[in-house]
Amino acid sequence: MYRVTKVLNHNAVLAVEQGNNAQCLLLGKGIGFGKKISETIDSAMGASVYYLQEYKDRGGADTIIKSIDPEILEIANQVLDQAESVFGTIDRSILFLLADHIYYAVERIKKKEQISNPLTEDIRLLFHMEYKVAACIIPILQKKYRISIGDDEVGYIALHVHSAIDNENVSDAIQIARAVRACVQIVEEAMDKKIDVLSLSYNRLMNHVRYMIVRAIKGEKLKMSLNDYMSVKYPSEFNMAKTICDEIAKMVNCTFEDAEIGYLAMHICRVTSGELDV
Repeated sequence: MYRVTKVLNHNAVLAVEQGNNAQCLLLGKGIGFGKKISETIDSAMGASVYYLQEYKDRGGADTIIKSIDPEILEIANQVLDQAESVFGTIDRSILFLLADHIYYAVERIKKKEQISNPLTEDIRLLFHMEYKVAACIIPILQKKYRISIGDDEVGYIALHVHSAIDNENVSDAIQIARAVRACVQIVEEAMDKKIDVLSLSYNRLMNHVRYMIVRAIKGEKLKMSLNDYMSVKYPSEFNMAKTICDEIAKMVNCTFEDAEIGYLAMHICRVTSGELDV
Protein backbone atom coordinates (compact mmCIF):
# COMPACT_ATOMS: atom_id res chain seq x y z
CA MET A 1 0.00 0.00 0.00
CA TYR A 2 1.27 3.49 -0.87
CA ARG A 3 0.46 6.94 0.51
CA VAL A 4 0.58 9.73 -2.09
CA THR A 5 2.92 12.61 -1.23
CA LYS A 6 2.80 14.43 -4.57
CA VAL A 7 0.95 14.04 -7.86
CA LEU A 8 3.30 14.81 -10.76
CA ASN A 9 0.71 14.21 -13.50
CA HIS A 10 -1.96 11.67 -14.47
CA ASN A 11 0.69 8.98 -14.96
CA ALA A 12 3.21 9.72 -12.21
CA VAL A 13 3.03 10.13 -8.43
CA LEU A 14 5.47 10.31 -5.58
CA ALA A 15 4.49 8.16 -2.64
CA VAL A 16 5.65 6.51 0.55
CA GLU A 17 5.40 2.74 0.80
CA GLN A 18 3.59 1.99 4.02
CA GLY A 19 5.38 -0.39 6.33
CA ASN A 20 8.92 0.76 5.56
CA ASN A 21 8.37 4.48 4.73
CA ALA A 22 10.44 4.12 1.58
CA GLN A 23 10.01 7.02 -0.83
CA CYS A 24 9.17 5.91 -4.32
CA LEU A 25 8.01 7.03 -7.73
CA LEU A 26 5.04 5.25 -9.30
CA LEU A 27 4.78 5.42 -13.09
CA GLY A 28 1.78 3.96 -14.88
CA LYS A 29 -1.13 4.96 -17.06
CA GLY A 30 -3.72 6.80 -14.95
CA ILE A 31 -1.95 6.08 -11.64
CA GLY A 32 -2.21 9.76 -10.63
CA PHE A 33 -5.59 10.59 -12.12
CA GLY A 34 -7.85 12.17 -9.49
CA LYS A 35 -5.43 11.34 -6.68
CA LYS A 36 -4.88 13.70 -3.75
CA ILE A 37 -2.03 14.08 -1.26
CA SER A 38 -2.25 11.58 1.63
CA GLU A 39 -4.65 9.39 -0.33
CA THR A 40 -3.64 5.73 -0.33
CA ILE A 41 -3.18 3.45 -3.29
CA ASP A 42 -3.82 -0.17 -2.42
CA SER A 43 -1.36 -1.53 -4.96
CA ALA A 44 0.84 -0.25 -7.77
CA MET A 45 -1.99 -1.18 -10.17
CA GLY A 46 0.43 -2.40 -12.83
CA ALA A 47 2.63 0.68 -12.49
CA SER A 48 6.42 0.59 -12.29
CA VAL A 49 7.78 1.33 -8.81
CA TYR A 50 11.09 3.17 -8.46
CA TYR A 51 12.76 3.78 -5.10
CA LEU A 52 14.54 7.09 -4.75
CA GLN A 53 18.20 6.18 -4.51
CA GLU A 54 21.03 8.60 -4.01
CA TYR A 55 23.22 9.36 -7.01
CA LYS A 56 26.59 11.02 -6.62
CA ASP A 57 26.55 13.01 -9.85
CA ARG A 58 23.36 15.03 -9.29
CA GLY A 59 22.64 14.72 -5.58
CA GLY A 60 19.81 12.21 -5.65
CA ALA A 61 16.84 10.84 -7.56
CA ASP A 62 14.56 13.33 -5.80
CA THR A 63 16.67 16.17 -7.24
CA ILE A 64 16.29 14.77 -10.74
CA ILE A 65 12.54 14.42 -10.29
CA LYS A 66 12.23 18.05 -9.25
CA SER A 67 14.31 19.36 -12.14
CA ILE A 68 12.78 17.62 -15.17
CA ASP A 69 9.35 17.26 -16.76
CA PRO A 70 7.45 14.18 -15.51
CA GLU A 71 6.82 13.28 -19.16
CA ILE A 72 10.55 12.63 -19.50
CA LEU A 73 10.32 10.14 -16.64
CA GLU A 74 7.50 8.42 -18.53
CA ILE A 75 9.61 8.27 -21.70
CA ALA A 76 12.55 6.77 -19.79
CA ASN A 77 10.12 4.26 -18.32
CA GLN A 78 8.95 3.32 -21.83
CA VAL A 79 12.54 2.71 -22.90
CA LEU A 80 13.05 0.43 -19.90
CA ASP A 81 9.78 -1.38 -20.67
CA GLN A 82 11.16 -2.08 -24.14
CA ALA A 83 14.47 -3.24 -22.66
CA GLU A 84 12.65 -5.56 -20.28
CA SER A 85 10.63 -7.06 -23.14
CA VAL A 86 13.87 -7.84 -25.00
CA PHE A 87 16.27 -8.80 -22.20
CA GLY A 88 13.98 -9.97 -19.42
CA THR A 89 14.97 -8.87 -15.93
CA ILE A 90 16.83 -5.56 -15.90
CA ASP A 91 18.02 -3.07 -13.29
CA ARG A 92 15.28 -0.43 -13.53
CA SER A 93 16.96 1.83 -10.98
CA ILE A 94 18.83 3.50 -13.86
CA LEU A 95 15.53 5.27 -14.71
CA PHE A 96 16.63 8.51 -13.04
CA LEU A 97 20.00 8.79 -14.78
CA LEU A 98 18.42 7.74 -18.08
CA ALA A 99 15.67 10.37 -17.68
CA ASP A 100 18.31 12.95 -16.83
CA HIS A 101 20.17 12.14 -20.05
CA ILE A 102 17.01 12.19 -22.17
CA TYR A 103 15.99 15.55 -20.68
CA TYR A 104 19.26 17.20 -21.74
CA ALA A 105 19.15 15.46 -25.12
CA VAL A 106 15.70 16.93 -25.76
CA GLU A 107 16.90 20.38 -24.65
CA ARG A 108 19.90 20.15 -27.00
CA ILE A 109 17.70 19.17 -29.92
CA LYS A 110 15.24 21.99 -29.25
CA LYS A 111 18.14 24.46 -29.27
CA LYS A 112 19.47 22.86 -32.47
CA GLU A 113 22.67 21.88 -30.68
CA GLN A 114 24.36 18.69 -31.76
CA ILE A 115 26.76 16.45 -29.91
CA SER A 116 29.31 14.28 -31.62
CA ASN A 117 29.67 10.65 -30.65
CA PRO A 118 32.68 9.16 -32.45
CA LEU A 119 31.80 5.78 -30.95
CA THR A 120 28.30 5.51 -32.43
CA GLU A 121 29.14 2.83 -35.01
CA ASP A 122 31.12 0.84 -32.46
CA ILE A 123 28.25 1.06 -29.97
CA ARG A 124 25.76 0.04 -32.66
CA LEU A 125 27.77 -3.11 -33.37
CA LEU A 126 29.19 -3.88 -29.92
CA PHE A 127 25.85 -3.39 -28.16
CA HIS A 128 23.57 -4.24 -31.07
CA MET A 129 20.41 -5.19 -29.17
CA GLU A 130 20.81 -2.34 -26.70
CA TYR A 131 21.00 0.08 -29.63
CA LYS A 132 17.82 -1.38 -31.13
CA VAL A 133 16.05 -0.91 -27.80
CA ALA A 134 17.33 2.67 -27.50
CA ALA A 135 16.06 3.43 -31.00
CA CYS A 136 12.48 3.00 -29.72
CA ILE A 137 12.82 6.56 -28.41
CA ILE A 138 12.88 7.95 -31.97
CA PRO A 139 9.11 7.66 -32.65
CA ILE A 140 8.30 8.52 -29.02
CA LEU A 141 10.06 11.90 -29.20
CA GLN A 142 8.70 12.53 -32.68
CA LYS A 143 5.15 12.04 -31.45
CA LYS A 144 5.55 13.83 -28.12
CA TYR A 145 7.69 16.82 -29.07
CA ARG A 146 7.84 16.74 -32.88
CA ILE A 147 11.62 16.48 -32.74
CA SER A 148 14.07 14.06 -34.36
CA ILE A 149 16.84 12.50 -32.30
CA GLY A 150 20.04 11.55 -34.11
CA ASP A 151 22.08 8.36 -34.11
CA ASP A 152 24.76 9.84 -31.85
CA GLU A 153 22.21 10.57 -29.09
CA VAL A 154 20.67 7.10 -29.53
CA GLY A 155 24.16 5.65 -29.08
CA TYR A 156 24.53 7.25 -25.67
CA ILE A 157 21.06 6.04 -24.63
CA ALA A 158 22.08 2.53 -25.73
CA LEU A 159 24.92 2.67 -23.19
CA HIS A 160 22.42 3.42 -20.43
CA VAL A 161 20.33 0.45 -21.58
CA HIS A 162 23.46 -1.70 -21.51
CA SER A 163 24.17 -0.63 -17.93
CA ALA A 164 20.71 -1.88 -16.95
CA ILE A 165 21.36 -5.40 -18.20
CA ASP A 166 25.08 -6.04 -17.70
CA ASN A 167 26.06 -4.59 -14.30
CA GLU A 168 28.41 -2.32 -16.20
CA ASN A 169 28.09 1.43 -15.75
CA VAL A 170 27.99 3.85 -18.65
CA SER A 171 31.57 5.08 -18.16
CA ASP A 172 32.89 1.49 -18.29
CA ALA A 173 30.89 0.80 -21.46
CA ILE A 174 32.32 3.95 -23.05
CA GLN A 175 35.82 2.84 -22.07
CA ILE A 176 35.28 -0.51 -23.77
CA ALA A 177 33.92 1.17 -26.91
CA ARG A 178 36.93 3.50 -26.99
CA ALA A 179 39.29 0.56 -26.56
CA VAL A 180 37.63 -1.23 -29.47
CA ARG A 181 37.93 1.94 -31.58
CA ALA A 182 41.64 2.23 -30.70
CA CYS A 183 42.19 -1.41 -31.65
CA VAL A 184 40.42 -0.95 -34.98
CA GLN A 185 42.42 2.21 -35.78
CA ILE A 186 45.75 0.45 -35.16
CA VAL A 187 44.71 -2.43 -37.43
CA GLU A 188 43.40 -0.09 -40.15
CA GLU A 189 46.60 1.96 -40.10
CA ALA A 190 48.68 -1.20 -40.43
CA MET A 191 46.50 -2.43 -43.31
CA ASP A 192 46.26 1.07 -44.84
CA LYS A 193 42.56 0.51 -45.48
CA LYS A 194 39.23 0.60 -43.68
CA ILE A 195 37.83 -2.55 -42.09
CA ASP A 196 34.40 -3.71 -43.24
CA VAL A 197 32.32 -3.03 -40.11
CA LEU A 198 29.59 -5.35 -41.35
CA SER A 199 31.89 -8.37 -41.62
CA LEU A 200 31.66 -11.29 -39.23
CA SER A 201 35.40 -11.09 -38.50
CA TYR A 202 35.01 -7.44 -37.42
CA ASN A 203 32.18 -8.33 -35.05
CA ARG A 204 34.25 -11.17 -33.62
CA LEU A 205 37.20 -8.81 -33.11
CA MET A 206 35.02 -6.24 -31.33
CA ASN A 207 33.50 -8.81 -29.01
CA HIS A 208 36.90 -10.38 -28.32
CA VAL A 209 38.35 -7.01 -27.25
CA ARG A 210 35.29 -6.40 -25.09
CA TYR A 211 35.60 -9.68 -23.21
CA MET A 212 39.37 -9.41 -23.10
CA ILE A 213 38.95 -6.20 -21.09
CA VAL A 214 36.28 -7.79 -18.87
CA ARG A 215 38.61 -10.72 -18.15
CA ALA A 216 41.43 -8.35 -17.22
CA ILE A 217 39.20 -6.34 -14.89
CA LYS A 218 37.92 -9.52 -13.20
CA GLY A 219 41.38 -11.12 -13.05
CA GLU A 220 40.28 -14.13 -15.13
CA LYS A 221 42.88 -16.11 -17.11
CA LEU A 222 42.76 -18.02 -20.38
CA LYS A 223 43.32 -21.76 -20.05
CA MET A 224 45.77 -22.09 -22.94
CA SER A 225 48.10 -19.94 -25.02
CA LEU A 226 48.50 -19.51 -28.78
CA ASN A 227 51.49 -17.22 -28.41
CA ASP A 228 54.19 -19.64 -29.65
CA TYR A 229 52.19 -20.54 -32.76
CA MET A 230 50.98 -17.03 -33.61
CA SER A 231 54.35 -15.34 -33.01
CA VAL A 232 56.02 -17.70 -35.52
CA LYS A 233 53.23 -18.14 -38.07
CA TYR A 234 51.88 -14.57 -38.03
CA PRO A 235 54.59 -12.31 -36.56
CA SER A 236 53.13 -9.05 -37.93
CA GLU A 237 49.70 -9.66 -36.45
CA PHE A 238 51.26 -10.89 -33.21
CA ASN A 239 53.31 -7.69 -32.84
CA MET A 240 50.23 -5.67 -33.70
CA ALA A 241 48.28 -7.49 -30.99
CA LYS A 242 51.04 -6.78 -28.47
CA THR A 243 50.94 -3.08 -29.34
CA ILE A 244 47.15 -3.05 -28.99
CA CYS A 245 47.27 -4.80 -25.61
CA ASP A 246 49.80 -2.25 -24.37
CA GLU A 247 47.69 0.68 -25.60
CA ILE A 248 44.40 -0.64 -24.22
CA ALA A 249 46.01 -1.51 -20.88
CA LYS A 250 46.93 2.16 -20.49
CA MET A 251 43.44 3.28 -21.51
CA VAL A 252 41.52 1.09 -19.07
CA ASN A 253 44.24 0.94 -16.39
CA CYS A 254 44.52 -2.83 -16.26
CA THR A 255 47.04 -5.57 -17.05
CA PHE A 256 46.54 -8.25 -19.70
CA GLU A 257 47.85 -11.80 -19.40
CA ASP A 258 50.47 -12.66 -22.04
CA ALA A 259 48.15 -15.35 -23.43
CA GLU A 260 45.70 -12.63 -24.52
CA ILE A 261 48.17 -11.48 -27.19
CA GLY A 262 47.96 -14.70 -29.20
CA TYR A 263 44.17 -14.82 -29.18
CA LEU A 264 43.91 -11.17 -30.19
CA ALA A 265 46.42 -11.80 -32.99
CA MET A 266 44.19 -14.62 -34.22
CA HIS A 267 41.21 -12.26 -34.52
CA ILE A 268 43.36 -9.63 -36.19
CA CYS A 269 44.39 -12.22 -38.80
CA ARG A 270 40.76 -12.93 -39.55
CA VAL A 271 40.16 -9.24 -40.16
CA THR A 272 43.29 -8.56 -42.20
CA SER A 273 43.27 -11.62 -44.45
CA GLY A 274 40.07 -13.55 -43.90
CA GLU A 275 42.18 -16.69 -43.82
CA LEU A 276 43.72 -18.46 -40.87
CA ASP A 277 45.19 -21.93 -40.44
CA VAL A 278 43.96 -22.29 -36.85
